[in-house]
Amino acid sequence: MVGTDTGVGKTVLTAGITGWLHRDGIDATAVKPCQTGVPEDDDARFVERVCGDEAAATCLERLGPALAPAVAARETGVELSYDRLLSGCRAAVEDSEATVVEGIGGLRVPLTATHEVVDLVADLDLPTLVVARSGLGTLNHTALTVEALRRRGVSVRGVVLNEYEGATVAERTNPREIETANDVPVATLPPVDVADGEALVDAVASALPERFRGVERSGD
Repeated sequence: MVGTDTGVGKTVLTAGITGWLHRDGIDATAVKPCQTGVPEDDDARFVERVCGDEAAATCLERLGPALAPAVAARETGVELSYDRLLSGCRAAVEDSEATVVEGIGGLRVPLTATHEVVDLVADLDLPTLVVARSGLGTLNHTALTVEALRRRGVSVRGVVLNEYEGATVAERTNPREIETANDVPVATLPPVDVADGEALVDAVASALPERFRGVERSGD
């Protein structure tokens, strides 16, 4: 799960998809490689709350400053190991029936002193969903993100336009424009009540096609 930027809704989609998988009896785990802005922000804890299960999510590293991970680590004197983050994500993938790895900010965010978020995404070699804003400006940001992923050999399963209301011409035309320009399926997720875990999972399950979550229902 990657985003075109920070704050676009990656955590909402991660929680919704993980909860959706849990509802179908699939042992799914959400993984946050590195969380900054702790304790105010804690995406793994949010996923746990939505799923009602402390085992539903894990975070490999937590840092206080609300900055890019590499910058937050430098500012606090912490050494972030790319190899440790990569091996931790791979271990989670191997140990779970299904794994949703949530990115940090956008693809070119400095992850460690030597690597960016896009490096982790490419090295994990998992199919990826792109989460983007719904309104004006998202065409460029989404196209650049999809292009960067494909350049690194990452399979883009689809794009989700978050907090979609269709209130403007830009919003109403963006899904088709993104599909046509990038040859990628697009789903739209309306604003959801993030305080209500069941409603959030319901909304994601209703808005996204089955293939976006990557695991078919038992018996399908």
